[in-house]
Order: sequence, then structure tokens, then C-alpha cells
Amino acid sequence: MGGRAEHGDAVPDPAQQLLHVPVQRHRPGRHAVVARPFVLPARHRVWPPFIIRPRNGSDYPFPAPDQEVPVVLGEWWSRNAVDVEKDAVMSGQRPVRSDAYTVNGLTGQLYQCANETFTAVVQPNTTVLLRVINAALNTHLFFKVAGHNFTVVAVDACYTANYTTDTLVLAPGNTVDALIFTDARPGSYYMAVEPHDTISPSTMDTSNDNSTATAILLYNGTSATTKPAMPTMPNSSDTTTANAFYFGLRGLAMEIPSPVDVNMTIELGLGQLPCDTTQTSCAGSSFAAAMNGVSFRLPTGMSLLEAQFNGNPGGVYTADFPDGVPSNGTAMVEGTKVRSLPYNSTVEIVLQNPLAFPAENHPIHLHGFNFFVLAQGLGTFTPGNTSAYNLVDPVSRNTIAVPTGSWAVIRFRANNPGTVLSSLFVG
Repeated sequence: MGGRAEHGDAVPDPAQQLLHVPVQRHRPGRHAVVARPFVLPARHRVWPPFIIRPRNGSDYPFPAPDQEVPVVLGEWWSRNAVDVEKDAVMSGQRPVRSDAYTVNGLTGQLYQCANETFTAVVQPNTTVLLRVINAALNTHLFFKVAGHNFTVVAVDACYTANYTTDTLVLAPGNTVDALIFTDARPGSYYMAVEPHDTISPSTMDTSNDNSTATAILLYNGTSATTKPAMPTMPNSSDTTTANAFYFGLRGLAMEIPSPVDVNMTIELGLGQLPCDTTQTSCAGSSFAAAMNGVSFRLPTGMSLLEAQFNGNPGGVYTADFPDGVPSNGTAMVEGTKVRSLPYNSTVEIVLQNPLAFPAENHPIHLHGFNFFVLAQGLGTFTPGNTSAYNLVDPVSRNTIAVPTGSWAVIRFRANNPGTVLSSLFVG
């Protein structure tokens, strides 16, 4: 159930040296929020979709679909994914790109090493709910269906206001529920997925486009040998399409927690640190990600939650994660730093992803919580500028993409005690 907010379980995603235990509901306490880059081993496994439907007697806040189709987008390596991660850690460099992308575990027909193709047979003139999941390790993805538009009705298991688009954009860990109406000419239509390259400088070879995975939406009564129509996919570096999707989403009107008790600004960044003695193939410096100049280092002995429970964090972590951005020129440091939050406090965080070199679109995942996205924009956030806040119907998420040269403001209530990770995905 990685990614779903679970009350009574502060760490829904298994993580090294973070004790995974239930916490009694409504028990007063404090939260320790940890900022860290995401690691590969927790995400290379094959997870089936976990679908949550309305309770018996309840309805969707949109027309009930005639059919549901889970669509799990993934990656495939010709090597063991654990070895891919191990090589990246030992060398201090980024993991190598996957050899193929997949839809429900299959690459489709367009790769030279193509295997079987997932096919969804649908009835004409019906409403189909696609439950699209980005289960790729560290890759943002574009998803389209030839000849059809989407009506987005939920993201990250939270309902949204209806949003019409022809392109879904999913950061690692994102989910999108989208309706399509099968009113096109009966036939065969590709569902296509391609990577969205958010890294600067680009790491993708666009001269040989072999990165499109496909599935088929087949109208009932159409021959399975009919050549499918192919959608026109965005360019891999099309930030305009991606930002339009991310910034355009709205939620359902609901009460937004206020007033704010804790304000934080977190700057996201990439950089280098000296090689660790355990990195046997690292040459001088190691690639690293940081929040407010701190690259999180996992403890090697006692877990964070155990140290907090024992009231003896000494030697395990320090409760001095900074609330603000370090001054220009401050060197990146390693540390096991946390931010303690009072129970039931309302927390507002400005996430800033500056223009830098290198840079990438950083998905941020807050374990054990959903949060409201009050505002997003390009450039640098102006402190105190609340005029752009949406306090009526902001979208609720648990993972948000923060593109290079942009910012986002999120707000949540700290009502799920425990040691909580705020994870920064890096590609």
C-alpha cells in the first residue's frame, strides 16, 4: 500500500532502518519528519494494484463506469534490478536507464525485443474507468490513448474535480483515475506510454526513439489483427504539457486545515559529496540529492522510531532539520536530521526547485499523509504571497512533482504520529 495515507501507520512504504509499526489512533504525540532521497530496492518489486472502491451504498462523485481497467506502467531491465541499484550506489552515479517500459508487465509491439501486448476489450458507447499507476522506479511518464480524451476524476486515491485532457502525466508513485467514453469509430487503438525526461542536462537519446511501450484498447467486434491507431506523443522534454497537467488539477470543495502552526520552506537540490569508503567503484565524488542542503543518511544501528520511543536519539539522529533555505554558497552536507512536529498541528511547506545545474523535476512523497496543494507556479516563490492560494478546492495528493524552476505550496495536518518520511525521488 505504498503511497496511500494510512492512519495508525506512519510509514506505509517499507524503508531501511525505519521501524514499521502501527500507532494507536488519537494518541497524543509528536511527529518526526525525515527528508531523504528515495532508494531503489523498495520499488523494484512487482506490486499488484490495490483498488479502493466506495463503501456499499455509496456512489462515486462521477457517473458510475461500465467497466474498470487497471493500467500499471512499469520498467524492465535486462539485468537484475537489485544489481542496477547496487552498481549505482557503489559508483555514486545515477542508475542506468531501463531497457524497456511496460504496460501491465508487457512491452507491447514496438520494441525490437517485443513480447506480448496487453489488450483491453471494451464495448462501444460505454464509460471505462482507467486506473493508471506509475510503478516505474524513477521515471516520469506520459500516457495517451489514440482517438480518446480523458476525464480525470481522481489522483493518488483522492477525488478531483473533472479535468479533461488528452495526455496524462504521472510522476513516480502517482496514480490517476480517468474516464474515457468509447464513442470513437469501432476499431483498435494504442494505449501508449513514453518517458518524460525532466533531467537537465538531458540523459535521453532522442535520435533513436525506442522507448514507447504500448497496450491496445480494442472495441468488441473488431478483429484482433486490425492495425491499431497510434496517438501523437509529446516530445520527451515537453515541460509545457506536463506543467499544464500538474497545475490544472483541482479537488472537491472541502475544509482546508487552518490556521497554520508550522511554516517551512524546503529547497530541493542535486549535488556531489565525497565518496564513502564503502563505495568501491566511486571515483572522487558521489551524486547526491538534498533538501535544504542536507542529504539524509540512514542510521546503521537503531531505527529512528525506536530511538524516538526510547527518548534517546543521541547517535541516531538530531532534531535540527532546518526550516528554511540555506544561504547561497552553503556546501551540501550529510546528516540524519529530523523536524519534530506537534501532534495535530497544521503544517505548510513551500517546496522550491531552483534552476540549477544539474537539475530535475523532483517528485516529493509524504509517507502516511495526504496533503493539499494550495498553489504552484514557475520561478521563485515570494514569501507571504498568499494571493495565489486556492483555499476552496485544492487538489489532495500524497506525491507531488515539482518541476525545475518552479515551486509548490502544500498543507497538511500532522495527525498520524510516528517517524514520517518525506521522500525526494531522483532519477
